[in-house]
Amino acid sequence: MYMASHSAKRAIRRTQGERRDATRAQLIDAARALFVAKSYAETGTPEIVAAAGVTRGALYHHFMDKMDLFRAVCACEAKAVGQAIDNATKDASDTRQALALGSVAYFDAMGVPGRASLLLLEAPAILGHNEATELVSEVGRTQLRNGLAQALPEAGDAGVDAMADILSAAFDRTALAIAFGGDRAAYINAMLNLVERSIADQSGRRSA
Repeated sequence: MYMASHSAKRAIRRTQGERRDATRAQLIDAARALFVAKSYAETGTPEIVAAAGVTRGALYHHFMDKMDLFRAVCACEAKAVGQAIDNATKDASDTRQALALGSVAYFDAMGVPGRASLLLLEAPAILGHNEATELVSEVGRTQLRNGLAQALPEAGDAGVDAMADILSAAFDRTALAIAFGGDRAAYINAMLNLVERSIADQSGRRSA
């Protein structure tokens, strides 16, 4: 009897945990859809809880406020992009191929409707530059920095950090251009050429 009762309690706890996770996911999904459709500023918490089909108390059980919920939305978006890049590059034969595959995967992942605006426009405006930069470090920036460090072992930490920062800005600008109707193929080809030439130029200078 004790074992059966103990197992039942564990099952209840798992079910409660699953319900909590489901409620959190519903809030994040509903908030994302509204933030994309209306913007963060124009979205109210009553709309979010109504769209999620939960109570206002449930929202504040999981998140401190609307900004905290927005932060969670962006974290989920950033994680999805980082995972897409990892999946695309895990079987790469060398660093340069990994950088090329990762670049295309980044643009594919950022092409999800609303994602570029959320991460690259709304997040810095709402969370501030420093927090937004830290939050989106999973959006290819860590992988890019690691790839550059492997491709340019003699550049040193400062040189790699500077190049990663500059190229990250170019990646972000390209993702936004594509999101707002730019020629996807042309922008991606230009970005791939920029990455390749940057590596070649740095390698050439150091071997000269």
